[in-house]
Amino acid sequence: MPIEFGLWRLDDSNFARVSSSTLDEESRLEELLREDPHVLGRDLLIIGQQVRTASGNRLDLLGIDAMGDLHVIELKRQRTPRDVVAQVLDYASWVRTLTYDDLTEIFDDYDESREFEAAFSEKFDSARPEGESGVPEDINQTHSLTVVAAELDAATERIIEYLADEYSVPINAVRFDYYEDDGREYLARTWLVDPQSTSEAPSKRESWNGTDYYVSFGHGKHRSWTDAREYGFISGGQGTWYSRTLKQLSVGDRVFTHIPGEGYVGVGEVISERTPVTEFTVETDDGEEIPILETDLDATAMDENAESPEEREYLVGVEWRDTRSIKNAYWETGMYANQNTVTKLRNQFTIDRLYDHFDVDD
Repeated sequence: MPIEFGLWRLDDSNFARVSSSTLDEESRLEELLREDPHVLGRDLLIIGQQVRTASGNRLDLLGIDAMGDLHVIELKRQRTPRDVVAQVLDYASWVRTLTYDDLTEIFDDYDESREFEAAFSEKFDSARPEGESGVPEDINQTHSLTVVAAELDAATERIIEYLADEYSVPINAVRFDYYEDDGREYLARTWLVDPQSTSEAPSKRESWNGTDYYVSFGHGKHRSWTDAREYGFISGGQGTWYSRTLKQLSVGDRVFTHIPGEGYVGVGEVISERTPVTEFTVETDDGEEIPILETDLDATAMDENAESPEEREYLVGVEWRDTRSIKNAYWETGMYANQNTVTKLRNQFTIDRLYDHFDVDD
């Protein structure tokens, strides 16, 4: 049960309680939250409003925090307790599947004036630890659900408390009381459950062994797995999102390479750090070092945008320990895959199977 909030007016001649009422339109409350989501006590970037979900319904507001976790904000809008809670849980089942590309598409529909990455950095970079910037490598690891109402009935409170207490569903509700006094308007926020004690969704992130990295290798005209196996490299480019995570790799790191839609094709050790495609060299059969762009490449467009620091390919040198052709790529249902070019490989299920399948020196 939420703690009641009271507001009194004090002046020289009067001491009186200001009467609360409900906001005339909850759509107005939605706009206030969109303009300043910190009204909820959370530092969020709103990335979507009235977002159409897979079921065809529209989620009121979708936000993201500095960790890359998502926040579903749904107004009660005079619906029955059963309807509003069922709706927000349905949204949660959809939100948990969203990829990075899904989020950028949602944001593009919401704000055509900015790129998602620029908006994220503008909102959060100043408050993050030194050296951290941009969208985190693993987004949408957890999510939370907030039901917002001008009034909360006992049944809604009871259902939400039950889900939070008995099943640790990351759900809460907040009521906004509306006050008007002497021509001025006020809102007072009351949480159903103390946000500091609200259950959080269990993290999907496992511990990292300090050695193994996952690499997504988009085989195509800009980079070829045939070339990568022959000349010893991994690469990413045609946009800073695809090349920036290559900076994580240092000499001695172990990389497991995955081709989207196919499976894992190789494991190797990093022998040189991220290098622009125009500066990456390879050794010929007679021991001569030549630029990779002077070789006979299977990737016909590897030199595309080569003069653009933002768009060109970047390569990381790799000494392969074990590789497979794309036709023989290894994949099992449940294995880890990610839209980022490089992430720390934490998923133990995947690691165990890769260690069994590939020639790995433990």
